[in-house]
Amino acid sequence: MEHESVPLYWRNIPSYYRLAARRCRKCGEVYYPPVVKCPRCGSSELEDFQLPHEGELVEFTVLRSVPTDYMKQKPLVIGLVKLGPVKVLGQIVDAAPEKLKAGQRMEVVFRRVVVDGKYGLVMYGYKFRPRP
Repeated sequence: MEHESVPLYWRNIPSYYRLAARRCRKCGEVYYPPVVKCPRCGSSELEDFQLPHEGELVEFTVLRSVPTDYMKQKPLVIGLVKLGPVKVLGQIVDAAPEKLKAGQRMEVVFRRVVVDGKYGLVMYGYKFRPRP
C-alpha cells in the first residue's frame, strides 16, 4: 500500500496524535483536519484549538471486506464521533459491533494504525473506544 511521504507524515503529527484543530479568530468556526484559511469567511487568522478527548458516537459502519493492511483487524468498525464543535471519522476499537449504538460515550485512544514496509514507518494515530 502506498502511503504519504515520511516528511509529510511528520508535519501532520499534531493532527494525527493530538487532535489539534484550527479555529477562525474572525467567525469562530472550528476545522478538523486543520485548514490554513477559513472556508466560511476566508480569513487567514486561525488559532490552534484542542479537541476534547471524549465525545459521542453519531453513527458507525462495519467493514467486513478490508484492505490487506487491515486483515488482522476484521471486522473494521468506522465511526463518526462528535468531539466538541466537530465530527471526526475514525476507527472504533475494543468493542463488539453489535454492542455499539448512536449516542454512546466514546474516548480517544492512541494506537498503531499501519506499518509501511517501504519506508519502515510505523504510523500511529487516534482511534475511539467506548467509555467504560
